[in-house]
Amino acid sequence: MNTLVRTDYHFPGQTGVYRGKVRDVHYIGDDTLVMIATDRISAFDVILPQGIPYKGQVLNQIAAKFLDATSDIVANWKQASPDPMVTVGLRCEPFKVEMVIRGYLTGSAWREYKAGARVLCGIALPDGMRENEKFPSPLITPTTKADEGHDENISREDIISGGLVSREDYEQLERYTQALFRRGTEMAAQKGLILVDTKYEFGRKNGKIYLIDEIHTPDSSRYFYAEGYRERFERGEEQKQLSKEFVRQWLLENGFQGKEGQEVPEMTPEYCESVSERYIELYEKITGEKFVKSDISRVSERIRKNVEQYLNR
Repeated sequence: MNTLVRTDYHFPGQTGVYRGKVRDVHYIGDDTLVMIATDRISAFDVILPQGIPYKGQVLNQIAAKFLDATSDIVANWKQASPDPMVTVGLRCEPFKVEMVIRGYLTGSAWREYKAGARVLCGIALPDGMRENEKFPSPLITPTTKADEGHDENISREDIISGGLVSREDYEQLERYTQALFRRGTEMAAQKGLILVDTKYEFGRKNGKIYLIDEIHTPDSSRYFYAEGYRERFERGEEQKQLSKEFVRQWLLENGFQGKEGQEVPEMTPEYCESVSERYIELYEKITGEKFVKSDISRVSERIRKNVEQYLNR
């Protein structure tokens, strides 16, 4: 499979590089970064051994569309997308928290609730809730931004009292988060989807707050199909969803949850292809557009050429 799982670029003016779980970020001078969405896939904070064809293109192009569609709410870092897997934009100083917002009780929040927890990031939850139940209004459940390992849940009060973010800034991040989630929810509903939960990251440049990183992609968000949601919920059945959760479920079913000593189950070419198809399905469903596969015969070379042409302009 021709996938991009490693990059080794040194672009004109490059001053540094950061390799995340999925994205590689190249710093150009003091003000610009080149973010490459690779075909790597992670779950339970572990990078899985095989890449997923077209995954980087799917993530980059969904994020670009949503950044463009929300720029009236908050300025964002994106300046250009010179390659299907690349976004070039402003280099900002990131805030030390991720703004997670949840419309429904599912995923890790449900796992904690099921185990008996009734407080989530300082927010009290009532007894008697069920998996995939809609909250009366969306909950912001922030996490610390870990350089390595797991992000940790944290309360609003602890963020402010611990000096991670000032009260004034944090309240602004909350307002942006609520507004972005409303917009994402409206756009999803137009396509027959429910935006279940997602996360946003913010940074600052020259005193101004910017939305950074990806938004509303299957790696950062969870979507349910709206059709049949109520019936499945009433019957206690799993929801039909478009997100990375199906990869986590497959890993759990095969005895892997990222714990020490556990081995990732074999990712056959057929399995990787099936994951690729799910990512493409989400792209087409959430954007309402046909996914056009880019030429990946020499994907690494293509990216180098497109980025260098853009930077040399």
